[in-house]
Amino acid sequence: MALRLRELKKGDIAIVDRVTAEKNLGKRIRDLGIIKGAKIQIIGEAPLYDPVAIKVGDTVLTLRNNEADYIFVTKGEGKHE
Repeated sequence: MALRLRELKKGDIAIVDRVTAEKNLGKRIRDLGIIKGAKIQIIGEAPLYDPVAIKVGDTVLTLRNNEADYIFVTKGEGKHE
């Protein structure tokens, strides 16, 4: 079952299932390396949970919740590689 990225907590690892954003936002998200099959880890959250810091590959990114809402993931296990 796919969850929205923003539903994950710090330390959670997941695999990107799909990105539903279109046009410029969809392109920006994909250009950041957030594509189907990418392994990501939540590494931090702001006190009000916006933005969220994620690790994709060797890169740390921050996303606002309104951006993260377009990213659906399947929660995984293990360490980020």
